[in-house]
Amino acid sequence: MITIDGSFGEGGGQILRTSLALSLVTGQPFRIEKIRAGRKNPGLLRQHLTAVKAATEIGQAEVKGNVLGSTQLTFTPGAIKAGDYAFAVGTAGSATLVLQTVLPALLQGNGETTTLTLEGGTHNPFAPPFDFLVKAFLPIINRMGAGVAATIERHGFYPAGGGKFVISINPTAQLGSLELVERGDFTAQVARAIVAHLPFDIAERELSLIGRKMDLPGEALHGETIKTSPGPGNAVTIELTSQHVTEVFTGFGERGVSAEAVANSVVKEAREYIAAEVVAGEYLADQLLLPFALARGGAFTTLPLSKHSTTNMDVIQKFLDVKFEVTTLSNRAVQVEVR
Repeated sequence: MITIDGSFGEGGGQILRTSLALSLVTGQPFRIEKIRAGRKNPGLLRQHLTAVKAATEIGQAEVKGNVLGSTQLTFTPGAIKAGDYAFAVGTAGSATLVLQTVLPALLQGNGETTTLTLEGGTHNPFAPPFDFLVKAFLPIINRMGAGVAATIERHGFYPAGGGKFVISINPTAQLGSLELVERGDFTAQVARAIVAHLPFDIAERELSLIGRKMDLPGEALHGETIKTSPGPGNAVTIELTSQHVTEVFTGFGERGVSAEAVANSVVKEAREYIAAEVVAGEYLADQLLLPFALARGGAFTTLPLSKHSTTNMDVIQKFLDVKFEVTTLSNRAVQVEVR
């Protein structure tokens, strides 16, 4: 049995999610201790328990320690079972992170389609938002040979949550490797701002600033009022499409922070990405590590790695016989190669 220290490195819930994902894929049981030990509220929260529940049902697993606040958990996987599943976080905790936990196992299968209905946060500042999932991450997964489609039915902003989306997964026998080392020329740059139960003026101000600072024409600026969200919220994205990838940068409105400040933060991220001349931004790089490891090869260029990413690499290497080689290209770019 593999033993994982849940407090090492970045010390967050990603250690648990990656461990669950790779336990399902490899069939190796694990025990994780000191879960989120350094956090303000240590141990398992609702969103972590939902991820454990999803992994347990889909992997027909045996689990011990799956209670709120638990700082240790033992997980023994069984066989992966395709089918129709529904999981609800019950809070604004991210539903996209529940998907992250079970997707790797469902990508590799015997051809049976799985449908997941997930409820919780879809636009959460502490997790990949739905738009990033659909436009940046899943297109790369589909290029690796799987067939994954996602549809949002209800937006769920922090702190109310209550969002809902549906994922259809057609697996492949083996994910194919990709070489994403050159971004290529940009073919489109678009900004989108959405508001729910808030004045539309917020979206207009965000788009106005982004349009000026990114030199975008009016037709590249899109605002929308979301009517299906249970609670109020605001998100603004900049989508940068190049020859080989689409990157999505997101900012979230919050009480006491001006629309201009939210938009400025997104512009800053987008500009740093453009200047670095890399394929993947910080968050996309983190998401690509596991599927590239499952493909047993491939490479991508990205910004200097976050502690979140280096911790993720360490967990992956406890389950899979792969190595990550990180080469510094400049003071703002690295290349990650999987061997």
